[in-house]
Amino acid sequence: MQQYTFTQIGTFHTNHNEDFLVSHPLGKNQLLIAVMDGCTMGTDSHFAATLIGKLLRKFAKEYYYQSFIEKTEKNLVLLLKLLLTQLFAALKTLKNQLSLEQEELLSTLIIGVIDQQTQQAELLTIGDGIIYCNGQLTEYEQENKPDYLGYHLAKNFDIWYAQQTQSLSLDNVQDLSIATDGIFTFKGFLTKTLLGL
Repeated sequence: MQQYTFTQIGTFHTNHNEDFLVSHPLGKNQLLIAVMDGCTMGTDSHFAATLIGKLLRKFAKEYYYQSFIEKTEKNLVLLLKLLLTQLFAALKTLKNQLSLEQEELLSTLIIGVIDQQTQQAELLTIGDGIIYCNGQLTEYEQENKPDYLGYHLAKNFDIWYAQQTQSLSLDNVQDLSIATDGIFTFKGFLTKTLLGL
C-alpha cells in the first residue's frame, strides 16, 4: 500500500501549523490514519492537534506490539472504539494534570482504522473535514463551528460515542484520502516560471 502525506502551515498562521497527521501500523494488516486541525480561535491551537496525534501514535504502537505478541488483530469497529476510549481518557487525565483549559484542547479529528488485507475501513469524523474513497467525496461541514472533542471530556464516553453520526464503514477500499478543511484553502496558481515565460 502506497501512502502519501502532506501538511503545510496556513497562510494566516504565523508561528505554527495547526494541522497534524498520523499514520501508523496497528498490526500486520491494520493501519491507523488520523488528521487533526487545531481551533484557530482556541489557545495555542497547534497544541491540541499535536497532543492528540502524539497520543494516537502511542496507542497505535501499543496495539502493534500487542498484535505481534498475540498473533491476532482486532475487529475494526472494536479497534476504533478502543482507540477513542483511550484518547478520551488520556485527554481527561492530561487536562487535569496540566490544568489545561477547554480552549487549549480544541481540535477536529478524522480517525480511521484500515484492514489492508480485507480492504475495509472504519472512520469517524469529530468536527469537520473530508474523506475521499474510491472516487466518492464525503464532506463534513459544521459552518465553522466544529463540535470539538475537547467540549465533551467531562461527559460519559459511551454516551458521547453512541451519539456520533459522522462515521463511515467502507468496503473494497482501493483509494482513501482524509483531510482537514484546510484543503479547501489550496488554490491553483500560475507563475511566469511555471509558464516558461
